[in-house]
This record gives sequence, structure tokens and C-alpha cells, in this order.
Amino acid sequence: MSLLSLRGVGKRFATRHKDGGTLALSDLNFQIREGEFVSLLGPSGCGKSTALRLIAGLIAPDSGEILWRGARPELAFVFQEATLMPWADALTNARLPLDLKKVPRAAADSQAEAALARLGLKAFASAYPRELSGGMKMRVSIARALAAKPKLLLMDEPFAALDEITRAALNDDLLALAREDGITVIFVTHSVMESAYLSSRVLVMSSRPGKITADIALSQGPHDRLSPAFAQAQAKVAAALMAAA
Repeated sequence: MSLLSLRGVGKRFATRHKDGGTLALSDLNFQIREGEFVSLLGPSGCGKSTALRLIAGLIAPDSGEILWRGARPELAFVFQEATLMPWADALTNARLPLDLKKVPRAAADSQAEAALARLGLKAFASAYPRELSGGMKMRVSIARALAAKPKLLLMDEPFAALDEITRAALNDDLLALAREDGITVIFVTHSVMESAYLSSRVLVMSSRPGKITADIALSQGPHDRLSPAFAQAQAKVAAALMAAA
């Protein structure tokens, strides 16, 4: 059963020129089932991030509809940048969604501390963003998202700026956390390898205006990055991406 469905979704952004604006998405159709890890993969500017923001309710579609099974579930959004409050320590940053929901401070601290510990940052709860590496900042951002115990996690190229070693470690941690919590994940990436490694499905998008050109089901990990099976999965995703360009 689908958690959400996008049906015929289109989105156009106005420009300063009298040219009708930029058509980012056109007739976008896909479904997300509960518990899936789905990557949106496509060339730069194809509307991947726009699709994510539409699902989050940050912007509205110009055409089509986004349908939820019942009420929209609790969701969290992790952006490409960690977007931490520089004046606040890691615990306060991780506690932010709980503070916004007016969770009592003791309970909020407990949940935020537990989320930081799950991301390997128990010893850094009092550290400020300026004292953390890029990978650690992203871990705080993910801890902040998980602290509120969402059912749906939206991630917009969260590891794009990280080195390969840090990125691989966070891929593994994210998979483990998503499975432990039973979270549905929609993950935007430019990386064929990352999409093949993380996903139970990869949705390949065409160049702007974006639409789905391939829906690839994969056997989700644990993966051996050096195995022939993983190489075959990458090749399948890469071929679909090249065909969509």
C-alpha cells in the first residue's frame, strides 16, 4: 500500500523575463510505499530537490496532486548543508524540533542526547558547530531529524560535500538507523554508486522538465561495495541514467 502518490505533478518557477518562467517538473508520477528507501537520481537541474520540497509541503504544485494515505505523517528534512545554529551546541541543535513542539525540556534533552549517541556524538553534545568537522555537523543534522521520531525522512544530497570515507560511513549508519526505526526515506543524490548502495528503489529522472524515466527495484543491503552483484546494480542504474539524459 502506498504511503504517498504523486500524480501528474507539475511545477513552474517564475523568472524576471517574460518567457513563462522555468518549467521544473512536468507530469511527475510515482508512488512511495511505507518502509522503502527510495533515491531520486537525475542530472543537475532536473527537479529532484523541487520534488522533495513539494512532498514536504514547503511549496505547492501548479498541477497534479500529492496524495497521502490518511494524514501526512510526521516527517523530517535533512538538507545538503547541515544548517545548524552556530550559536548553539550540538545538544541544543538536535533538540530544536522537540523545542518547537514544546516537549518538556527534560524529555527533549533525553531524546536529543539519545539521537546524538546513535550518531556517535555522545561525547560532543556540548560542542559548537565551529568545533565540528563537516561529517560531524551532518551527523548532528541527522540526529536532529531523528530526535522527533519521524515516519518519513526526506534527504536532499546530504553527503554531497563530504569526502568518500566519511560519506561511506554515513551511508552505512543511515541504512542501519532507517532499518532500526522503520523509517521511509526519500533520498536525492547525483551519485549512481550511492543510490545503488542505499536504495530499495531508484527513480531516475529526465532532464528538465523532470519526470520519471525509470523505476529500478534493487536488493537492499547489506552490500559489499566490491562484490559483482553491487557492480551489476550500479551498471543497471548508470544505464538508466544515461538513457534519461
